[in-house]
Amino acid sequence: MIAEAGSNHNGDLNIAKELIDVAADVGADAVKFQTFRAEDLYVEESGEVEYLDDDRSIYEIIESMEMPYEWIPELHDYCLERGIQFMSTPFDERSAAELAEYVPAWKVASYTSSHIPFLEHLAKTDKPIIMSTGAHELAEVGESVAALREAGASDLVLLQCVAAYPTPISEINVGVVETLHEEFNVPTGLSDHTLDPVTAPSAAVALGACVVEKHFTLDKSMEGPDHEFALEPDELDRMVTAIRDTKAALGTGEKQVLEVEQELHEKARRAIHAVEDIEAGEELTEENIDILRSGDQDTGLYPKFYTEILGQKAEQSISIGDGINWSDIMD
Repeated sequence: MIAEAGSNHNGDLNIAKELIDVAADVGADAVKFQTFRAEDLYVEESGEVEYLDDDRSIYEIIESMEMPYEWIPELHDYCLERGIQFMSTPFDERSAAELAEYVPAWKVASYTSSHIPFLEHLAKTDKPIIMSTGAHELAEVGESVAALREAGASDLVLLQCVAAYPTPISEINVGVVETLHEEFNVPTGLSDHTLDPVTAPSAAVALGACVVEKHFTLDKSMEGPDHEFALEPDELDRMVTAIRDTKAALGTGEKQVLEVEQELHEKARRAIHAVEDIEAGEELTEENIDILRSGDQDTGLYPKFYTEILGQKAEQSISIGDGINWSDIMD
């Protein structure tokens, strides 16, 4: 469970630490930021992006969201104090160099997932790679996976992602979690941009996701492009609880009688019991035995033996209610 803080720190180190506190308090496994420099992402005359509803150019917006490199060791150490993994997505090689000492794995953003030279650079570091796949066709994902493997990446997780902020629940297409696993034989998960904190994450886990990532914020009303579609702390808490509960509900997949079923296994399942007092040597008939729940009586033979013992004679006297067992029947 990766709580995606992204750039919702708004350039304030204290807010970044508050985000870490929230993620730790709700029980997320990791909190992830984003590390980039605008000049490595866009040309300055890059124009505007309609979905952000911001008069500034995309270059100016991205520049305002940059996380100072000097924060990285401090945020890493603060995560250690709070018992949560520190992660941050690098968008360029120099940002990756700044992060390398502090992150346990690389997270590759959707828009970087076809940047083959960058993927090859990350693969050579021997860190595990978690890669989102938004805005890419399956064949393009295949090209990136092949490049990563050829460059030496052995630990790879692919995340289904839809590059829409927010993503309508009808468009999240969680079934791709299974498709990616079947196609590339790697662990898979979901990077979710829907507004619902429960539905898509829980569905993904039910389909086998081992990683779920979702944006969160201290307050949706804060200024910045990523706050409005992010979860607030109480919603993040609901999501983590739903994911853990879904995982627990899936169980092991092994069908067996569980400890919590043991009492009713013994008392409520049907077995063969005497419904009359039966004397030694008396024949077992449809009138003196029946298939009933055992309750507190000793359990008799399973129902499948009913027709087999009809017509047999009692080895000893049997009291009404007693379970009929092989020791009660003459050889």
